Amino acid sequence: MRSLLLMSVLACVAEAQEVVWTDVQALGVEGKGWTDTKAYYDRLPARAEGKVRDPVWKLSRHAAGLCVRFVTDAPELHARWALTSSQLAMSHMPATGVSGVDLYLKTRGGWRWVAAPRPGKQLMNARLISGLTRGRRLWMLYLPLYNGVSKVEIGVPKGHAVKPARSRPASRGKPIVFYGTSITQGGCASRTGMCHVAILGRRLDRPVINLGFSGNGRMDPEVVDLMCELDPAVYVIDCLPNMDGRAVAKRTAPLVRKLRAARPRVPILLVEDRTYQDAHVNPGRARRNKENRAALKAAYAALVKDGVRKLAYMDGNTLLGDDGEGTVDGSHPTDLGFMRQADAMEPILIRLLR
Repeated sequence: MRSLLLMSVLACVAEAQEVVWTDVQALGVEGKGWTDTKAYYDRLPARAEGKVRDPVWKLSRHAAGLCVRFVTDAPELHARWALTSSQLAMSHMPATGVSGVDLYLKTRGGWRWVAAPRPGKQLMNARLISGLTRGRRLWMLYLPLYNGVSKVEIGVPKGHAVKPARSRPASRGKPIVFYGTSITQGGCASRTGMCHVAILGRRLDRPVINLGFSGNGRMDPEVVDLMCELDPAVYVIDCLPNMDGRAVAKRTAPLVRKLRAARPRVPILLVEDRTYQDAHVNPGRARRNKENRAALKAAYAALVKDGVRKLAYMDGNTLLGDDGEGTVDGSHPTDLGFMRQADAMEPILIRLLR
């Protein structure tokens, strides 16, 4: 009799703990500029393979900037995700940023962080949160910054459902497109929601498209051609950390003119490179900052003189603060550096979005 009772209790517990899974593709993934991708979570269309440089193509298969918004009344949330690479972390960036997912909750005061499980293997299954009080909530889950995913699912207890979030209002429906370097891609955020691109998306309550390519944000004409296909609210061009003065002088004007021809009414923001945090004692790095900025500023002035409209410029000295504490290596931001970068960009973007 006691054994039957125990079996009955265990069966009830098992039933209570049964998790029902929803593939996030059914919910709609934000941050995808193209639908005709080779794999669902790629950031460039399949036809870009062989046209863009090989490193750009490989990096485009990382899920940087992709996220899913969803609604559920479930008392707990789980996530399963399959990573395409076994390299879960880097020497200067943790697995939570490279290969993790990052959960946020929409509150009256805005988006608030909730959970970021630690990836320990390529096939991850993690409980994100439990013990929630009753209520229907809007959530957002960010995908990995420096790894690809082949499948992502959200789990809730049996008897509850996960549904797509409402579409954004038309006034906030168009994305901000960021084109840049490893910094734009998210190196070296501790969590996937701490890249400045994601931070700005939350603050401005608007979709963002992350076209950051580590070591390869070089104003490539082939990438610019693809960007012309998008219909964004703003283009943010932040490529100088991967370029030198000559390349900046050669490529800035063609990039701007090509985007302007394709999208005459879309503002374009040119961003100077962040100040190397050791530039105060490293003449070579100080010189690189100076040459890059001089080239970008000259190109900007010439374009404005030629009548190019809706073109904005951002000083790089404001991006990381002035205390040298915003990076892991003098170049790549920590969470503090990313927050400062978002703080610096936000008022400029608000003005351009009006």
